[in-house]
Amino acid sequence: MLEGIKVTRRFGGLMALTNLDFTVEQGQIVGLIGPNGSGKTTLFNVITGFYPADSGKIIFKGKEITRCKPYEIARLGIARTFQIVRPLLGLSALDNVTTAVLYGREQIAGMAKGRERAAELLAYVRLDDKKDVPAQRLVAAERKRLELARALALKPEFLLLDEVFSGLNDTEIQDAIKLIFRIRDDLGVTIFLIEHVMKAVMGTCEKIFVIQYGVKLAEGKPEEVSRDPAVIEAYLGKKRTC
Repeated sequence: MLEGIKVTRRFGGLMALTNLDFTVEQGQIVGLIGPNGSGKTTLFNVITGFYPADSGKIIFKGKEITRCKPYEIARLGIARTFQIVRPLLGLSALDNVTTAVLYGREQIAGMAKGRERAAELLAYVRLDDKKDVPAQRLVAAERKRLELARALALKPEFLLLDEVFSGLNDTEIQDAIKLIFRIRDDLGVTIFLIEHVMKAVMGTCEKIFVIQYGVKLAEGKPEEVSRDPAVIEAYLGKKRTC
């Protein structure tokens, strides 16, 4: 469904991504992991058009989107969340999602219909009891779900999730895992996620890509990747011999 071919992105003399190849098949939940600064969010920014690739190709459902603008990519059915959530703080949860609905792919016109659809999405992410609460008063876990509801308002076919588990406690992580499976199974959305919470990665992903310094280090099933010596070294460093 999504393919990257030798994707490269540099910032001045810094190579953020180097000849990166990846594929995500329709219906999969795929993880992207790596140490801090390894280029994970940069890759998401390239996929969604926030940064142009310096070379290489991004292909979505057989169509090259490498040079497309973010709004064009969104209209094709790719939505995302952000590592640092930025809701419209002065608006209620309902109005935050309504704004997204009115600019989404469902082509819903009119505030009443938009608010009705937004209420459905808030209920889907179990935030309906907070629909009238200003976003600035939501706690971290609630803001994460609000961010997810806004992404779903696009009616995506492909969803990029950037650290949706960070800052959550164990109970909240389990609830978030269940929600991700529901999004895939109920809505038919393919999911590509960045995550540092390994419990969440191992509990959701069918395949994992590991990158370090913008280069693919490993690829495979979670249990294979977790035993890969290169991956262990990237996270923990080299074993001391003295």
